[in-house]
Amino acid sequence: MIPAARHVLSVPVNQIREITQAAWARPGSIVLSIGEPGFPVARHILEASMAALDRDDTNYTPNAGLAPLRDAFAARFRDSNAVDVDPSRVYVTAGAQQGLHLALSTLLDPGDEVLVPDPGYPTYPMTVALLHAVPVPYPLRPEHSFQPRIDDLEALITDRTKVLILNSPSNPLGAVFSSELTRELVRLAHRRNLWVISDECYEAFTYDVPHVSPARFDAGGPEALPEATQHRVFTTLTLSKTYGLTGLRVGALVTPPGLETLLNNVMEASVSCVSGPSQYAALAALTGPQDYIAASLEHYRTNRDAATRVLRRLNIPFLNAEGAFYLWADLSHAARGDVRRWVGAFLEEQGVALAPGTAFGSIGEDWVRIALCGDTGELETGLSRLPARRPGNESA
Repeated sequence: MIPAARHVLSVPVNQIREITQAAWARPGSIVLSIGEPGFPVARHILEASMAALDRDDTNYTPNAGLAPLRDAFAARFRDSNAVDVDPSRVYVTAGAQQGLHLALSTLLDPGDEVLVPDPGYPTYPMTVALLHAVPVPYPLRPEHSFQPRIDDLEALITDRTKVLILNSPSNPLGAVFSSELTRELVRLAHRRNLWVISDECYEAFTYDVPHVSPARFDAGGPEALPEATQHRVFTTLTLSKTYGLTGLRVGALVTPPGLETLLNNVMEASVSCVSGPSQYAALAALTGPQDYIAASLEHYRTNRDAATRVLRRLNIPFLNAEGAFYLWADLSHAARGDVRRWVGAFLEEQGVALAPGTAFGSIGEDWVRIALCGDTGELETGLSRLPARRPGNESA
């Protein structure tokens, strides 16, 4: 056996990748299991990256990223959230995932506890475990529309709890936190001396409800709480979803002030810096035409509505998506307590890949995540192959 650290051996398989790779290996599969935007990248973004390569601008950049790009991220954050952030607090990262890792690496000691959503994105507990800390799932239950409850969080906080991870709009749920709930979550963090890491990868995509960043209620925010006497909120952002730049790996971590030296050191010890040509593409994305966002938002809305029509016709319950580009559907009548096995069988029999709910936590058993970012016709075809839910076969 290849020797490996115990905490590495304990990291679970990513079930999203498991089913998606199986689908990629099966010609003709309809892949609804992964959040890969389906539009071509805007030409001006590609040209900015190619121009950097043409002039051989391929050297190291500062640990925290190119200054104009940090300025652009700060401006975007200010325009979206009415939060005035000095660019010195913005760190350009290799996607939101590296931003998550950077923040957690800076905050955690071995044995510290981190509150992670269940259902929630699988790399939250994976990253925490890789840093010798302890992920503690907090429940997002169907009977509460998969929204966090302050009482549930309070019951899980111990003297080892250091970080609360929030995600709105949610992957996998498509749920969006209200302003009132977001305010109460930030109040809890300040009252219990917790750091907040707010994953806002899908902040550009909400449907008829606003996105509200926790930073609004943190120190320095436009609606700062009276008890917010110091900054406690980190925010992770990405251009992967917003502009379809999943492979270029550019995001940002907006940090509390005063951490510059620490974060530079951690950045140097992880990736040193993000690729220069990717950063120039990101700069073009943030400062150039924004047509991509408007077009993709309308496409995702169209796909959400098309998918919900199919699910209603098949009598399959689902959570109405208010944000992101996923639909969370209840397949308990078919999965019968083993959704991971069922999605594998469904791929083999029907040629359609769905992400099993257990990829996102134990509460996801019997649920599936449906990605809404591809072709509308393919989405409708794939979902039409789901088994209808009829009286008498609701559950095992």
